[in-house]
Amino acid sequence: MKRHEEIKQSIIAAAMDRLQRYGYGKTTMAELAADCKMSAGNLYRYFMSKLDIAEEIARQSFIRTAEQLREVVRRPNVTAIERLRFFLMEQMAITFHELEKEPHWIEMAEIVARERPHVSNEGLARVRSLIAEILAMGNATGEFDIDDVNFTAEMIQSATIKFRYPQLFSSLDLDKLEREAAGVIDLLINGLRARPKALAKAGEAA
Repeated sequence: MKRHEEIKQSIIAAAMDRLQRYGYGKTTMAELAADCKMSAGNLYRYFMSKLDIAEEIARQSFIRTAEQLREVVRRPNVTAIERLRFFLMEQMAITFHELEKEPHWIEMAEIVARERPHVSNEGLARVRSLIAEILAMGNATGEFDIDDVNFTAEMIQSATIKFRYPQLFSSLDLDKLEREAAGVIDLLINGLRARPKALAKAGEAA
């Protein structure tokens, strides 16, 4: 089993190298087999299609991103409000720089999202659970007053999806994207802040 996984990872590494250079559409299973110094038949023992390889690359990328973002959640001596701000901005920066460095990933990401949406959904769920964790911290410290942190985390993802995959939705440079993202995040945080009871009652009466 260990040897099987080692070979799978070597195939993934070779596929990433070829996809970075030529893109998904110009890559074939025969070429990948040659890169791995194995027959096409042997390659199919590990992955049934090029899309299966792309799916695994995307899944591993989502896991790495979630682990990087987990460090923001664990950052000490930071308020929940600032933690949420850092988290959403860092999420955008990670993806932006990765896609800038490897522009062919955009093509592959679009194909995986269309053909294997469950992979993107898994990635979103990992990140959403981290956002919910930050919101729960804010509830505990009195910074937020949120009834359902999981639902709210999902809505935050929906409101910031443009910044999660910036190059898929925009041609803006990072500075302009950061300006837009900061404005959206400020609006979200202002809506999440716990309000004084008197203000809340006044709002309900109105």
